[in-house]
Amino acid sequence: MIAELGQIALILALIMALVQASLPMLGAARNDAALMALARPTAYAQLLFLTVAFALLTTLFVVQDFSVLYVARNSNSLLPLAYRFSAVWGGHEGSLLLWVLILGIWTGAVARLSHALPQPVVARVLAVLGMVSVGFLLFTALTSNPFDRVLPAWPDGNDLNPLLQDPGLIVHPPMLYTGYVGFAVAFAFAIAALIDGRLDERWVRWARPWTNVAWGFLTIGIALGSWWAYYELGWGGWWFWDAVENASFMPWLVGTALIHSQAVTEKRGGFVGWTLLLAIAAFSLSLLGTFLVRSGVLTSVHSFASDPGRGIFILTFLLIVVGGSLLLYAIRAPRIAREKTSAPVSRETLLLINNLMFTAAAAMVLIGTLAPLMFEALNLGKISVGPPYFGFQFMLLMAPVALLMPFGPFARWGSENLGRFLPVLRVGLSAVVLALELAALLGERFTLKSYLGVAAAAWVFAGIGAFVWMRLRSAPKGRRFTAEMLGMSLAHFGLGVFVAGVLLVESLGVEKDVAMVPGQTVEAVGYRFTFNGVSNVRGPNYEAVRGEVNVYDGDRLIASLHPEKRNYAAGGQVMTETAISPSLVRDIYVALGESLGNDGSWAVRLYIKPFIRWIWLGALLMMAGGFVTASDRRFRRHTPEPTEQAA
Repeated sequence: MIAELGQIALILALIMALVQASLPMLGAARNDAALMALARPTAYAQLLFLTVAFALLTTLFVVQDFSVLYVARNSNSLLPLAYRFSAVWGGHEGSLLLWVLILGIWTGAVARLSHALPQPVVARVLAVLGMVSVGFLLFTALTSNPFDRVLPAWPDGNDLNPLLQDPGLIVHPPMLYTGYVGFAVAFAFAIAALIDGRLDERWVRWARPWTNVAWGFLTIGIALGSWWAYYELGWGGWWFWDAVENASFMPWLVGTALIHSQAVTEKRGGFVGWTLLLAIAAFSLSLLGTFLVRSGVLTSVHSFASDPGRGIFILTFLLIVVGGSLLLYAIRAPRIAREKTSAPVSRETLLLINNLMFTAAAAMVLIGTLAPLMFEALNLGKISVGPPYFGFQFMLLMAPVALLMPFGPFARWGSENLGRFLPVLRVGLSAVVLALELAALLGERFTLKSYLGVAAAAWVFAGIGAFVWMRLRSAPKGRRFTAEMLGMSLAHFGLGVFVAGVLLVESLGVEKDVAMVPGQTVEAVGYRFTFNGVSNVRGPNYEAVRGEVNVYDGDRLIASLHPEKRNYAAGGQVMTETAISPSLVRDIYVALGESLGNDGSWAVRLYIKPFIRWIWLGALLMMAGGFVTASDRRFRRHTPEPTEQAA
């Protein structure tokens, strides 16, 4: 009866979501405290039933109940226990239930941590989140039910996709979904403010910590996906501009613009229209990503489903959300206060440029992602939009952001004197010159892109250092750094680390494909690789050929690497398992190809990846910056209603 109990839990969660979406909103409209008070209990109840449903599905995987269709399709009697847990979200139905559960957790967190907010605001925000839950619970129950039975029960399962039998896939989807779904909270606050009609800075102050936490989770979720693709797919890259990768990157770009726009709205009352539209766009792009991954319009290692019916459901839901939100915005737009005027040189201007660049970058990625689909749908032929388009355009759009970043923290609101930027400019240029001189002395293989990476990182680091030094010298003790300032500095520092890692690995990385027989040695970038042959090994649900490659720096053995070719018992799929010797300044990466003959020769792919770990270190620092910013005590202060202030 476990599957049937899961069905009941889903239905009860849907009922709670319907109540949460309707009665508190009605109570806020009528100023009925009793109806508004239902928002929190229904949010908690919905979370409880979703947790029960998810726990029951997990139990079905652990006990391997192959009478449940979803379990039979995504598990196998040989599957190790750890991967039975991650198999819960290894397919479409289970990953969708995880999506809804995480939405329930966000909703429960808002209910629990919003006691300082006025009751009508909480009621409207939780009601909007309830509406989103209704949409996804209906999608789950009607088209993607993970508890459907299959009779007679299968004697054994199909197995989890071998690509997903990896520790990285245990943590990557939950982190990514937490970021994806977290933008629903910023969206809910924006819609609640539009419904209320009071479009001042209060709703932004309440929404800012939630937005920063969601952005932080999405940052690390994308980074974990990049890391998984790097070591699991065997091609040595960290980002391919795959359409599904882009589906998560677009909300991140718009979310980055949103967290900066929220700062202007909260502190200066400006950019209100920007902030509302960006909150709508960030969540809408999250829904678009869900559509791309689950509709079957894309073929990708990251996509889940190929059922057009499911795609039509999500597309309809997306159109309702976007269309309804924009219609509400159009109705309320006349109530948005006139923007406060600011000088051409001011913090507002710098943040406006930031918003324009990040929004343009998201639009560029959106066009490049959808263009092949549109051409094919309109019978205009097939086109391919790949890394050359995305990489060049993205670098052009982000160059002004990196160039202006050091000046942002120094600029005053309203108006600024250009002369105040001269010390920052001198420090930045000095740091760039020094960094380039060191690079010229130490980097024998540096190219123009390598020098650009060093210069960009030095420029950003110098700006952060100058800001920190300025605060230490001039700000009163005890008020030198708020959590928001520390978070901003940490995130900007992480961006500098990331940019350096990207440009250095792209310009200095080395790839070498060789045919090697046992005992043969080849050289690459000063390292010697000796192939010692292969051996047969057996895993819990696969058999593998394991190679052994010793890596020497001069005469010193620095790594013994064991790449594998695995043949999985259930489906007979053959997978490549890479072997990596990591360090902060370089990765040595080996992948085993195919056997080339009876002489014991094998195709071996060798990579040297300088500074690639900086990419993920930078993302980790950016995530930490978002979390630190969200912890600022200012966001937790009670903001009285206008009637309270008048009293």
